[in-house]
Amino acid sequence: MKFPHDGNRLQAFSDGVFAFAATLMVVTFDLSGDFQVLLTQGIGFISFAVSFFVLVGLWWVHYNYFRRSGYVDNWIIFFNTILLFVILYYVFPLKSLIHSWFGEEGISLEGLSNLFQMYSLGFALIFLFFALMYFRAFKKQRSVPHSFLLFFYARHFAIYVLVALLSVGISALKFGMEIGLPGMIYFLLGPLCYFHAKHFESKYPIEL
Repeated sequence: MKFPHDGNRLQAFSDGVFAFAATLMVVTFDLSGDFQVLLTQGIGFISFAVSFFVLVGLWWVHYNYFRRSGYVDNWIIFFNTILLFVILYYVFPLKSLIHSWFGEEGISLEGLSNLFQMYSLGFALIFLFFALMYFRAFKKQRSVPHSFLLFFYARHFAIYVLVALLSVGISALKFGMEIGLPGMIYFLLGPLCYFHAKHFESKYPIEL
């Protein structure tokens, strides 16, 4: 007898992993009781804050998947598991990247290139699995009235993946590293996602 999957348990497990990631960030943040020392640790606090809010943003995207669909099968469980693994690993290169922007850590051009590649690859993998989860849910719920909304988000997050891979390529070629071009390339997400939404609305009669 085949029993249906329990989406609530998958969400609870995922929330636990996000909480664990936040705990790891707090543990690795050096808190000192000396007020003067705390004043000199502003860069560390900024990198911690950015990493934390990025983590919250990823949790929000994850939450919205279950709010929009809630579809769960073995493939969704697999995609979700790999997604959570990458998110746990993703927070730490982001923190180092922010330190390097402020000159807090001495880093060579080669090291910065490698850091951007690691960051962008992690970004690409995270949104690849979000896209795969949405596409899987769309394939299995085509009869549901809002199914094309799932297809929209599968394509939407595929744009994130393509921009991240472009950043990986620029980083590997070390092109524009002095001005942070591999990071600036993410500004393309705004216009690309806007034009994708307009095109999708004109093709499919749904409200985004």
